[in-house]
Amino acid sequence: MTVRHTTPADYRQIQEIYAYARTQMRRTGNPGQWGDDRPTGETLLSDIHNRQSHVIEERGQIFGVFTFIIGEDATYRIIEAGQWLNDAPYGTIHRIAGCTAGKGIFRECLAYCSSQISNIRIDTHRDNAVMQHLLEKYGFQKCGIIYVEDGSPRIAYQRCLCGASLR
Repeated sequence: MTVRHTTPADYRQIQEIYAYARTQMRRTGNPGQWGDDRPTGETLLSDIHNRQSHVIEERGQIFGVFTFIIGEDATYRIIEAGQWLNDAPYGTIHRIAGCTAGKGIFRECLAYCSSQISNIRIDTHRDNAVMQHLLEKYGFQKCGIIYVEDGSPRIAYQRCLCGASLR
């Protein structure tokens, strides 16, 4: 599998992947994280335009999509019921999703992101047991609670392989 920047030509395919992911979230007891329409088309197009959206593909077929941003994430400025592992520069994974045929999507995403920066943050909904399991499997530590743009809480995680001093 390879990771590349998403292009406008990929838009329809990634919308289908997100629709599938929303269905799977509802099926596994997490109907509230993305609801019926998140991430929005406007958000996806902005991610593509800013070259922050990436697809995971093999032989030209897209199996997964995610957003990766290196630099401060405004939603992570305030953390409650805990603290970040460090204050070192970090990358943030957002909006990761895979299609029915996609296996190893999170592993591929994490390998790519870790090759860019060794300090990574991510968050997920309290009802997203699937993502929580993956995060813990791949060495992320729960750090506390953050609040996303609409004010809803998310469990914040961080993984640091950087040797920066941990608190």
